Amino acid sequence: MSLEDPRTIRKLWTVSLVVLALLVLADSWVMRDPHHHAHFGVDGTFGFYSWYGFGVCAVMVLVSKFVVGLILKRKDTFYDD
Repeated sequence: MSLEDPRTIRKLWTVSLVVLALLVLADSWVMRDPHHHAHFGVDGTFGFYSWYGFGVCAVMVLVSKFVVGLILKRKDTFYDD
């Protein structure tokens, strides 16, 4: 089983989407708990933590690409010297 195999990629996507759906369902289960109170108002909405996690992950990827790009990028003529 190779990661380049289209069947493996499809399985990974399927597993990821199932896990995401289960997390959103778990969020709705937690929201019904009478002891769960929203601290900021917006964190009481359905699926907030799923969207928040996705947004933070996307921001981390973009920031890391920018920071790593600044550190690791070299000019095209770097090896010509």
